[in-house]
Amino acid sequence: MSSGIEFFTATCLNWQNLLLEKRHKEIVLDSLKFLVKENRIWLYGYVIMPNHIHILWSKQDEWIEKSIQQQFLKYTAQQIKFNLIANFPEQLRNYKSTQADRQYHFWERRPYNATILTREIFEQKLEYVHYNPVKKGLCLESHDYEYSSARFYLMNQKNEIITHYMEHI
Repeated sequence: MSSGIEFFTATCLNWQNLLLEKRHKEIVLDSLKFLVKENRIWLYGYVIMPNHIHILWSKQDEWIEKSIQQQFLKYTAQQIKFNLIANFPEQLRNYKSTQADRQYHFWERRPYNATILTREIFEQKLEYVHYNPVKKGLCLESHDYEYSSARFYLMNQKNEIITHYMEHI
């Protein structure tokens, strides 16, 4: 298996349903689209849940040494903050930071990141990612959930930002 494929999970602060808002899910998707279009990552799979995200990705060559996940989390937090200020200012208090260097905090510290070493483990993680919305009662079938790569894999639905993992294994 190609080295560098990562299973990444970021959780909203205190497991709050920050990503329940459609615009916030779109911010996450737009950020992933940017990273793909700018040739920073290959995106193999994802799911955007109400209170966390799972991503299977790898950095493209010139970005190996860069902290893509840090940039991703910082950008999405900033855009979500702007949306909350404009549309839901009363919710900002739920994300007030206790740190001196920031006013708000939207993601839990220390997101989970694991390198995937085998195709078998990759496929287990991808199935786990796609089954998450079913397990949480958000849909009956994985491919019914809009904010996931499941339709690409299970229904052969075109998705401009997903690279099939078999291209890199």
